[in-house]
Amino acid sequence: MADRLDPTEKYDGTVTVRLLDDHEGIDELACSSFREAIEAVKTHTDTVTVAKIVDRDDDIVFTSREMDIEDWEREWQRAKRSLSVDIEEYDCPHDNVACFADDLCIECRMDRVQEQFRRRG
Repeated sequence: MADRLDPTEKYDGTVTVRLLDDHEGIDELACSSFREAIEAVKTHTDTVTVAKIVDRDDDIVFTSREMDIEDWEREWQRAKRSLSVDIEEYDCPHDNVACFADDLCIECRMDRVQEQFRRRG
């Protein structure tokens, strides 16, 4: 018996593009990212019957029969941006809606510099 536990699952971190052709069968391309998978679909979509993107959890997230890859790419980018907006809450004293804790507006930056100058002086 081994002294350590072996993993119960293996994870290679890839996204898969499945290319289905009525005459040639199924071809699978391993991609390291969604960007690479999108480019693979764009390259092969006109030469196959259906192109699909399968995520890391083995869920089909795109099918060329249901949506255009450019439309799906825009939606994917929008969803990715909305996930990256999950940052700590910050109330700008200047009521600037584009001011965030990690990306301050000009007025807040100036306020911080003035505060640092007052502390030193």
